[in-house]
Amino acid sequence: MNLRSDGRQNGRLQPDLHSQPTGEARQAGGEALELLRAGSDPESPAGTLRLMEEVCERENLKAALRRVKDNKGSPGVDGITVNELPDYLKQHWPTIREQLLNGTYKPQPVRRVEIPKPDGGGSRKLGIPTALDRFVQQAVLQVLQRRWDRTFSHSSFGFRPRRSAHQAVARAQQYIVQGHGWVVDLDLEKFFGASG
Repeated sequence: MNLRSDGRQNGRLQPDLHSQPTGEARQAGGEALELLRAGSDPESPAGTLRLMEEVCERENLKAALRRVKDNKGSPGVDGITVNELPDYLKQHWPTIREQLLNGTYKPQPVRRVEIPKPDGGGSRKLGIPTALDRFVQQAVLQVLQRRWDRTFSHSSFGFRPRRSAHQAVARAQQYIVQGHGWVVDLDLEKFFGASG
């Protein structure tokens, strides 16, 4: 997307949505479309069922449970801990699986907590999902990540597997050496609080 200086309106730049993508966007743009064309429509009932069947595969679930247990964390509104989750799943998995496959699974409300900010300037509001919901989220994440992560920008480092802040800094330094002279530092204040 380009910003055209001739498209100013009320002192604001107007995006040029008709430009052809350049650089990495041009190179990667077709990949995502090819992935969508190669499989069935992900919004179709058949596409959703196949996706959820993949989510419910034994190896994916074992990996999700390991990850949730490794992350530990507090219990949600139901009081079930991550250590109690395996026994809960043994008892309730057939029902949970059926709900996931037929689209009727409903996550529980989150438990609201406030933690003090490190700088002492107020508190941060958190919502803690139940251990079961964290398990389901992790199982879905693993499947979606395998399908979609390769289509994301190579310059995107936030919340991506095997990527770090150190790699982001190294990439920024490469851009500087290549002669790029602009940096934008963005901090979306209270973004998560405002989006829900």
